[in-house]
Amino acid sequence: MTPTLRTERLLLDPYTPDDEEDFVALFQDRRVSRWMGEGPTSEAEDRALFRRVFTQVYARDLFAVWAVRRDGVLIGHAEIKPTEATGGHEIIYALAPAAWGAGLGTELAQAVVAHGFDTLGLTEVHATVAAENTASLTLLARIGFVHVRDIQEDDGSTTRVLTLTRRPPNGP
Repeated sequence: MTPTLRTERLLLDPYTPDDEEDFVALFQDRRVSRWMGEGPTSEAEDRALFRRVFTQVYARDLFAVWAVRRDGVLIGHAEIKPTEATGGHEIIYALAPAAWGAGLGTELAQAVVAHGFDTLGLTEVHATVAAENTASLTLLARIGFVHVRDIQEDDGSTTRVLTLTRRPPNGP
């Protein structure tokens, strides 16, 4: 079950059916979707993805998927899930452009990582980021992620794999 998480300025909670239009708007914004998965998809595909969050992910308790809200408004999306690409759990996050530049991405990523370490008991959390997505690479480096390898994609692009290892309780 996807738990509700709170940060200083954000609420991460499970989607509700009423979130569909905001979800689709976020995923249809090419400034956001260009960095997600295989890139922009059709509105119909995004609506199908939204339905799968309920019929597969939540129904089968596969992994955590959150609507990200600020002041009651859906401004983003987040997940933490096992992936073959990293051989572990990967964080995924996206914010609407209106929320960029205010430190909310850092706050969001830290909350999802903390859930991975503190609730899921992970010792490592990974992220995969397009090499051209300098804003996300900078954010992740700032919170301690380290570049561990590259994946050469079929289209010739490069995806960076980054890892954050949990520090021992009494460690440095």
